Amino acid sequence: MGAFETFGDFIAMDGHGLYVWLAYGSFALCMAWLIVQPRLALKRYVKEQSMKMKREQS
Repeated sequence: MGAFETFGDFIAMDGHGLYVWLAYGSFALCMAWLIVQPRLALKRYVKEQSMKMKREQS
């Protein structure tokens, strides 16, 4: 069948499941942050520049 007999065994990973899944989870959170944060910063920068241009035109 493979390395694990059941899905529960796969999740438990011979007693190391907690550490393995925490590592995967923290990796996923970091990758999500590295994708989302620059997009938010760009959006904020464009908004600030737009406001600055409107002020200068007034």
